[in-house]
Amino acid sequence: MPQETTSDGTPEGGLSPRHARTGLSVLMDQSHVNLLGNVHGGVIMRLVDSTAGAIAQRHTGGPAVTAAMDEMAFLRPVHVGDIVRTFGQVNWAGRTSLEIGVRVEAEPWNEAGREPVHVASAYLVFVAIDADGAPREIPGLLPESPDELRRAREAEIRRAHRLARKQAIQEGRAGVPGAP
Repeated sequence: MPQETTSDGTPEGGLSPRHARTGLSVLMDQSHVNLLGNVHGGVIMRLVDSTAGAIAQRHTGGPAVTAAMDEMAFLRPVHVGDIVRTFGQVNWAGRTSLEIGVRVEAEPWNEAGREPVHVASAYLVFVAIDADGAPREIPGLLPESPDELRRAREAEIRRAHRLARKQAIQEGRAGVPGAP
């Protein structure tokens, strides 16, 4: 039986995390190197943001902008000649924003069959915007597998921590004369 849809064709209740899942692959070269001879962390961050941006726009069906990089963990260095692959998916979706998790792996270009190494992970928050740049409503998320349900629960914890941190900072500023 076909799933019921809303007036814009979105499945009733939301989309599966698999709907927008995607990734990128890039061969690291000399232009990506930092002063230590490793690939610059900013290059990896840009790949992560590009991956998450594509996922956000696929899920929301239109423009979405990076609102926050909640966490970025660099686990191992990446070297010139490594093929870097990013993989990501929507972990949580609210009314206008969503969290996307991105995993980064690397493997030497000249060693076929070698197992890729997990080198970084990140969680990003995106907000869907309309033509005027105002937040717009987005489809919900329908996690199905145990892994998707785990990711959704963990994303809700990160969201609660972000909101609590924001409130604590605002309350702290209220007690400081001249603070914005």
